[in-house]
Amino acid sequence: MSLAAGRPVIAIPGPSPVPDRVLAAAHRASPDIYGEDLADLNGTVMAQLKRLAGTQAHLAPYIGNGHAAWEAAGANIFNRGDRALALTSGHFGRSWAQQMEQMGVAVELLDFGNLPADPDMLARRLAEDKAGAIKAVMVCQIDTATGIMADIPALRDAMGDHPALLVVDAIASLGCAPMMMDDWGVDVLVAASQKGMMCPPGTCFVWFSDKAAARGRTQLTTPYWDWHVRSGAEVLWRFWGGTPPVQQIFALDEALRMILDEEGLFAVWARHAALARAVWAAADAWGEGDTGIRLSVADPMARASSVTAMALPGADALRAWTVAHCGVTLGVGLGAEQPEHALRVAHMGHANAAMILAALGAMQAGMTALGIAHGPGGLDAAARVLAEPV
Repeated sequence: MSLAAGRPVIAIPGPSPVPDRVLAAAHRASPDIYGEDLADLNGTVMAQLKRLAGTQAHLAPYIGNGHAAWEAAGANIFNRGDRALALTSGHFGRSWAQQMEQMGVAVELLDFGNLPADPDMLARRLAEDKAGAIKAVMVCQIDTATGIMADIPALRDAMGDHPALLVVDAIASLGCAPMMMDDWGVDVLVAASQKGMMCPPGTCFVWFSDKAAARGRTQLTTPYWDWHVRSGAEVLWRFWGGTPPVQQIFALDEALRMILDEEGLFAVWARHAALARAVWAAADAWGEGDTGIRLSVADPMARASSVTAMALPGADALRAWTVAHCGVTLGVGLGAEQPEHALRVAHMGHANAAMILAALGAMQAGMTALGIAHGPGGLDAAARVLAEPV
């Protein structure tokens, strides 16, 4: 017998659960893609996306995933042979750097392992670059693999008056953690629809400042990736480089109204932070008694509010058990030293206390069933966090 029948709980860090309202909004036939109604709705969605990022900057939308957003940004920032400085704290930061290298960019890594990027190290490296050869500093606000969150304002301050662009991957953070692009001095921001935006995968976005726009077209700027054409479009098809993703526009409109106009962005950020603390509390309790269970990021201030990575002996067996017996899907230990003994719990986008407690409860049941050593009181610890006044 299995107890997995019923609504599944998806606790992987993307694609995150999509609200029924968003699915219903998308579930309609396409209207006239040359008509005014869809063009007006697209304009509304673009304005909402700027609110979400805290910016009045330019915005170029694309049909694609986060990797497409990386390529779109790179194609508009760099010439072949240009130098970039990548601050990496996990698998996705390194993958982004590798993709830029494959495009012909000379990428220098400052790799921080399982620690957030150090602003002092950044300042020292940029101080050595007297000629301004470094054209951009690239960093993930949250690396989805390690669950490390970078301090973007501190990194911006560390750059001082160096002319490099600050380019931030907010794929796992936008809509989950604070992002104020203009106030923080971010020049280029990339994100995608399938995480904090609570939509299906398939659309991605690049916001860019006047400073970034002033670079003009580069050797890598092909007609499809050209952000100048998209951000300044006057007709709908030019925003999207062809036929618009109609159902995605409907979905984004609904999801962004839920985030920005109903719950409110500050409340959304606070909800994510509380859910994250509940997961951390459970993991800390399970780790008591030298069980080998530990959070991957030791410093709470450096932990992501959207996803938690942890070492857990027997994690692969536990993940298989929770799916088969409880209908709960947990994230793989992507990029961990021992991935078979590591996993990730997502608490991003369309997530509430009951969903997180369900994931944690399934984990505790699975550890009991499989004989995986764990300290007592994990669920009690999570519940105490969720019971705190808000």
